[in-house]
Amino acid sequence: MSGWIIKARRTPGVRAVDQGGPVLIARETVFDRDEMFALYDSVDWDGYTSDVDRMMRGLANSHLVITARDESGELLGMARTISDDAAVCYVQDVLVHPRHHRRGVGRALVEHLKERYAHCRFFLLSTDHESTEEGRRNHAFYRSLGFLSYEEKEMSAFGLPRVR
Repeated sequence: MSGWIIKARRTPGVRAVDQGGPVLIARETVFDRDEMFALYDSVDWDGYTSDVDRMMRGLANSHLVITARDESGELLGMARTISDDAAVCYVQDVLVHPRHHRRGVGRALVEHLKERYAHCRFFLLSTDHESTEEGRRNHAFYRSLGFLSYEEKEMSAFGLPRVR
């Protein structure tokens, strides 16, 4: 991995190639508040950016956080999970900065998680409803990675009303 300076907070992972050059997917355990805020803000996830302390607690308490960075160390995207690492893995967040959409970054992040949690009975995530523009894009993306809706798996999912 020439050209990379891996700091102690990062565990080197798999490499992917985005159209702009090599991308490193790595586990991170220490998070720069401003950098994480900028990434969540770039995709307009106000539910996170409206309470940055809570966002940082969520990152710290995740089972796994992986990032995608370019050769200069710029954060391109990240994904995080909540898991018992035995039966269930829930993909909590997958974000890619809009400047890097449609370059394979999100795919590399999710493929890394699929491999990491292949032993789990359930590998789940939630996304926007397909009646929304973002939902249509997300559904197509996750389907291209082999995901099925709960209904297609003859399952149901339930949730309480959103707390704002």
